[in-house]
Amino acid sequence: MLRSENLHIQRGTKTVLTDITLDLRPGEILGVLGPNGAGKSTLLGALCGELKAARGQVWLDQKRLADWGGSERAQRLAVLPQSSTLSFSFRVEEVVAMGRLPHDSGRVRDADVIRAALIAADAAHLQGRSYMALSGGERQRVHLARVLAQLWPGERGQTLLLDEPTSMLDPLHQHTILQAVREFSDRGAAVMVILHDLNLAARYCDRLLLLASGHAHSLGSPAVVLQPEPLKSVFGLEVLVQAHPERGHPLIIAR
Repeated sequence: MLRSENLHIQRGTKTVLTDITLDLRPGEILGVLGPNGAGKSTLLGALCGELKAARGQVWLDQKRLADWGGSERAQRLAVLPQSSTLSFSFRVEEVVAMGRLPHDSGRVRDADVIRAALIAADAAHLQGRSYMALSGGERQRVHLARVLAQLWPGERGQTLLLDEPTSMLDPLHQHTILQAVREFSDRGAAVMVILHDLNLAARYCDRLLLLASGHAHSLGSPAVVLQPEPLKSVFGLEVLVQAHPERGHPLIIAR
């Protein structure tokens, strides 16, 4: 399990995250919400070890994240940043195969995993194509397949961190991708996903962290966090909140 204790991040003299204590639980999707500049991507960077904490700790299982070796950590923790780019004309399956580099599972097993991850990310039809020839949304799905392949099939003790994985996708693929992430989590992996769409967060996440100016404004179930008062306070947005007529989760309607 990945967890943070009293995490405090500074950029120069500016404090960008303050006292974030968080645990990512097996079989659960934690959604992170907040306006631009709230500290969402900074939190992800701190949790994956990219950013050094001024105070506090990040733990992976019962060991400090910094104490894990690279290959061991990569078998337990995979990260999809907000922007992933490649400047070489790799084929799609070669990009996804990069996710298998921490493993020594053999060509046959790796080929099976690559195929399964591409199917999960709705990108199997892109096999054989050059990565450079893909649209932004297609590239995003290929990179999702890469991080899924890194942890495939997803199990207890593994953690997946996703920074806006739906930002370049049309509405159909937003749901396709988040459903794949849901199924990955259901097999036991812990997932944290940064989202901007409140209704997608309500549908697919088990818990939500609402950030405001680097602080945890609220943490809890979608029904607890997605209420008119906190959304007005953090986003300046007046909303109606109703139960989805079929699924029961909160449905956010801007006034």
